[in-house]
Amino acid sequence: MHDFFSINSPIVSATLLLLIVLSIATWSIALFKLWKQYQSRKQDRLFNQEFWAVREWSEAGKVSEASQGDIARLAQAGFAELKTINSAQQDLKHSGAPQDVLERMLRQQLQNIQRYHERGLAELASIGSTAPFIGLFGTVWGIMHALQDIGKSGSASLDVVAGPIGEALIATAIGIAVALPAVLAYNFFLRRLKVHVTDLENFAHDFLRLAQKHDYKL
Repeated sequence: MHDFFSINSPIVSATLLLLIVLSIATWSIALFKLWKQYQSRKQDRLFNQEFWAVREWSEAGKVSEASQGDIARLAQAGFAELKTINSAQQDLKHSGAPQDVLERMLRQQLQNIQRYHERGLAELASIGSTAPFIGLFGTVWGIMHALQDIGKSGSASLDVVAGPIGEALIATAIGIAVALPAVLAYNFFLRRLKVHVTDLENFAHDFLRLAQKHDYKL
């Protein structure tokens, strides 16, 4: 670490510092999302076990209210909409065929859950795409600075050139090292999100089927 900031050019040192900050941000986002996904999967698994074990439609609503997790929130939104559909007073937002109203609410809730889990993905994608260029900028600037010093010294021997150029190339190497985990994490979480959204869509379809079977009553 001391060698990084002993480089003569302050621009290269600032570039290395920025890359270190981006690396810390990448691992912080990745570890946080891993923990949240672990919690979400655990809650969804428990809810599915309890929800599909009940025999009465009304009991399923009580299970949903007492549960946590993304699928539970989707079920809660569905049961809340069914209460509104069965109420005497309805506004324009809830007017229309019960199936269409319920389907729209489930779709909106699913999109809200998806947007919640997309947090951090844009940051990972940005770090993965920009870190190599930040490192390349530090390298180019370092080489320019090194060539200027070489020109002032009037010596172009290998021992004079290799040191400053090698220091400048460190920025590119660190930029690539920062970008790789960010890209891998982005692809991993994006894939997991697609699978999770598919599970939510499957539950929403099953919920609509059950609601239709019970004539949209609670």
